Amino acid sequence: MIVSHTHKFVFAAVPKTGTHSVRQALRDHLGQEDAEQVGLFVNKRFPWQELAEIKHGHLSLQQLRPHLGEDDFNTYFKFAFVRNPYDRFVSYCAFMTRDTPHFKTAPQNVMRYFLFEAPREDHILFRPQNELLVDDEGRLLTDYVGRVEEMQASYDTICERIGIPTATLGKVNSSERGDYRSYYTDELRAGVEARYGKDIELFGYGF
Repeated sequence: MIVSHTHKFVFAAVPKTGTHSVRQALRDHLGQEDAEQVGLFVNKRFPWQELAEIKHGHLSLQQLRPHLGEDDFNTYFKFAFVRNPYDRFVSYCAFMTRDTPHFKTAPQNVMRYFLFEAPREDHILFRPQNELLVDDEGRLLTDYVGRVEEMQASYDTICERIGIPTATLGKVNSSERGDYRSYYTDELRAGVEARYGKDIELFGYGF
């Protein structure tokens, strides 16, 4: 997550949505009073102790809200990126087994394992995307939601809105794999729909 007082924005970093590329691009425009929390590649912490104690930078807008204050929270431009949940789950499985051959040799076994046998309920990368972006009643707190599927165009729109020059986003921490649809059985598709149904509905995705 990034909070920029200079440009009056909040970037909520949803895991597995190209957040590192966006962070890198935004850092060129941050002032001394701006703050970032991140735990991968770069280790930075927010000035708010309660949030700083969290080991990663994938904080929810609801977590940030009391620390930023209602006036700034309501007026700052809050944005995030989301990704098709079917694609995102495949990416999660590939990432979690990146140091082994398991996903390359038996991807459906890996997907079945994380969906049904040993789901990582408390792992921030496994949690539904909407949990970082909604209030306690399930209403979106963002002013703009970009999409990984049209990432550069979304980033261009964001830059225009916050008044900074855009840049070509690079690829950081990406994995090589095929079309996500090729990995699914009917069972796995139903499992993703059951677990990430609100993401699918809220952000308008389909298989």
